[in-house]
Amino acid sequence: MASVHESLYFNPMMTNGVVHANVFGIKDWVTPYKIAVLVLLNEMGRTGEGAVSLMERRRLNQLLLPLLQGPDITLSKLYKLIEDSCPQLANSVQIRIKLMAEGELKDMEQFFDDLTDSFSGTEPEVHKTSVVGLFLRHMILAYSKLSFSQVFKLYTALQQYFQSGEKKAGDAEMEPAAREDGERNMEKEELDVSVREEEVSCSGPLSQKQAEFFLSQQASLLKNDETKALTPASLQKELNNLLKFNPDFAEAHYLSYLNNLRVQDVFSSTHSLLHYFDRLILTGAESKSNGEEGYGRSLRYAALNLAALHCRFGHYQQAELALQEAIRIAQESNDHVCLQHCLSWLYVLGQKRSDSYVLLEHSVKKAVHFGLPYLASLGIQSLVQQRAFAGKTANKLMDALKDSDLLHWKHSLSELIDISIAQKTAIWRLYGRSTMALQQAQMLLSMNSLESVNSGVQQNNTESFAVALCHLAELHAEQGCFAAASEVLKHLKERFPPNSQHAQLWMLCDQKIQFDRAMNDGKFHLADSLVTGITALNSIEGVYRKAVVLQAQNQMSEAHKLLQKLLSYCEKLKNTEMVIRHWRCPRSTGCSTWPLRPCSTWLSLSSSWESRNRP
Repeated sequence: MASVHESLYFNPMMTNGVVHANVFGIKDWVTPYKIAVLVLLNEMGRTGEGAVSLMERRRLNQLLLPLLQGPDITLSKLYKLIEDSCPQLANSVQIRIKLMAEGELKDMEQFFDDLTDSFSGTEPEVHKTSVVGLFLRHMILAYSKLSFSQVFKLYTALQQYFQSGEKKAGDAEMEPAAREDGERNMEKEELDVSVREEEVSCSGPLSQKQAEFFLSQQASLLKNDETKALTPASLQKELNNLLKFNPDFAEAHYLSYLNNLRVQDVFSSTHSLLHYFDRLILTGAESKSNGEEGYGRSLRYAALNLAALHCRFGHYQQAELALQEAIRIAQESNDHVCLQHCLSWLYVLGQKRSDSYVLLEHSVKKAVHFGLPYLASLGIQSLVQQRAFAGKTANKLMDALKDSDLLHWKHSLSELIDISIAQKTAIWRLYGRSTMALQQAQMLLSMNSLESVNSGVQQNNTESFAVALCHLAELHAEQGCFAAASEVLKHLKERFPPNSQHAQLWMLCDQKIQFDRAMNDGKFHLADSLVTGITALNSIEGVYRKAVVLQAQNQMSEAHKLLQKLLSYCEKLKNTEMVIRHWRCPRSTGCSTWPLRPCSTWLSLSSSWESRNRP
């Protein structure tokens, strides 16, 4: 069937299988799936208003847009979608397609001739400028441009499309009987074959609208709910098929970049990102919209995205070099917005330095000055996080978050609203207010997002929800409710599978809860075996947990060495929380060999912390 697609639609643009022109120069073309959709539209026009209830017609209208814009699907799946909306209409569509596929070529010719009647009369069934009207006109025009040999191939493809749908329906009816006869394995093999045949039958090229709809849908799912998006392998297969017919489709390269980030493939991610900006420059899209500055704009944002990519994978030297290149090009072009993004990434790369908060404060002021609420809010939240670890008072931190919340609601930044509530949950836990932390976590989990994933989902599986659920599990574990904590973790594993990008959050949470439970039960050897997993996910937390195990096993000298290294590292970062935890660890041992000066320093830090946060 792939050869049918190529010979039917791409002969004018292909020589020996090589594309010589942009396939999206053609707005649309006729496929067997689109003929089935045209039959659905024709039957909806022929069916009287009394035959279909108001709710059924409303469901059909909601179904039309994804059918018109989405990629081709199998006939059995199309039947199922129509049947869920209106069973009576699904039966009529099935009979009509069967008569056309089992009839003659003239039946398909007559069908397209009858489509033009939808626009005739003083009160036509379909308006020419409506979504349905434009689709019908595109199909009629594309069909009229086909030669006789192409029309014959299209009819042959329609017959095969119908036969594959009938075969899938027959397999579905035989499946219960096969299970009763105990032939499950054989039936599973036949089902797998039919699925592969359907994939081949629908593996044709997408039109421009279909490709744009597919890319936007998958990009939105990767951002908001990764579990509902295609698997990395399936998505990459679809993107490769799309790029085979149009290698210069820049947006497909960018989605490939996002898809490779899911599996932590640094080579493929870099390759796709560079291809995206190369295609963006070659197609001239940036130059047309931004004049002579379009070329330089693509270059500086390419360097900025490359710096972000290297920073994500921990290649900080390469990230600094790419960021310096972006800053240089942005300064030459006097691009203050790009420079503001670079300033934010300078803080990310230099946050281990003691004076990094200066960069962050400057970044927030500049973002407010240039009217960049997203960057300003992110800067405020990063500043609050840094000040929380430095031991600032809770009331000042909450006042700062209140200012950022005003920006969120003013500009409808739903993603940052979720992040702000998750950060409040973490701050209340950091300051020992478990009740307030529980309240904030429940607030986030019960609220609906401003950006719904689809018509039936109002809650996004973003990092903020994963953080809130992890806090909820740890709060239950701290109170000894390990059964409730395990239920929350079970929900986390279902909501964020192990191969998703936020799975490391619940993995670390699970390891920490198991560690605490093993320590409470006196199973120090079991706790020691869990330290390796914690260290792989968080090196600082792993060192601290190792010291706790050594202390419990009365290996004071080894615990002292680890805690001294941890103390010196955390003092550089001004991480007061870890410093206080470090002080509490030796204090509980009763060991008199700890140096007096560090103990007095830890005591003063702990006293100031507790006095500032005493209720």
